[in-house]
Amino acid sequence: MKTYKVLSLLLSYPRQDWVDHVSEFKTVLAEEKLLSKAKLKGLNELIDRIDSSDLIDLQEQYVATFDRGPAHSLHLFEHIHGESRDRGQAMVDLMEMYSANGFGMSTSELPDFLPVFLEFLSSGTAKEASAVLGEANKVLMLIKERLAKKKLDYKHVFAALNEMADGKVSPKSMRKEIKQMVAQEKDEVTFEDIDNQWVEPEAFGKNPFKSRNYLNQKIKVNINESKGPAMPPTGGLQ
Repeated sequence: MKTYKVLSLLLSYPRQDWVDHVSEFKTVLAEEKLLSKAKLKGLNELIDRIDSSDLIDLQEQYVATFDRGPAHSLHLFEHIHGESRDRGQAMVDLMEMYSANGFGMSTSELPDFLPVFLEFLSSGTAKEASAVLGEANKVLMLIKERLAKKKLDYKHVFAALNEMADGKVSPKSMRKEIKQMVAQEKDEVTFEDIDNQWVEPEAFGKNPFKSRNYLNQKIKVNINESKGPAMPPTGGLQ
């Protein structure tokens, strides 16, 4: 599914090979019809900003947003395990899940890096991807609210992911709790803060990564091996 690929790229470090073709993303998102008009409007605003900005400026903002502290980290398990040793085992389980479903990573990033996770989901059906994404929705909602608090337009990607997620975490039941949590946070969130906030050890609800065959056993995902790099070599989406 190209929508997941687009969202994966929008959360990736800005590179000339895809930034040059970012305007094409609007057509892809509109044609696949996985998102509401409201979410498309927000994403189009982000796309327009990327399209009209200097590459160096884009890269600097990306680093400032995602790489200078754990609050907006794109590594999912940082929001669950912080710096505990449990994160290492979770990585192993996630890699086994990818392998069990024939997904070969084409990047040196860690497996819990959200653009990699979205690339994995793009290889399944919309229903399958939505079910798996739903397991991470609480974390995605948290990042979205933190970005919104700082008025950063990357929030639109997370709002889109929240809309596509079909998990056990109800947006209505969780939104108020997460908004209150974010409102009370300090400007700079540390790993210790994360550990204190997440009372339960598995913020994905019932951890989908306990079994390497989780996807096959629970939601019968049948994903074929990725046919290309996460970043299109010549720009654009095929």
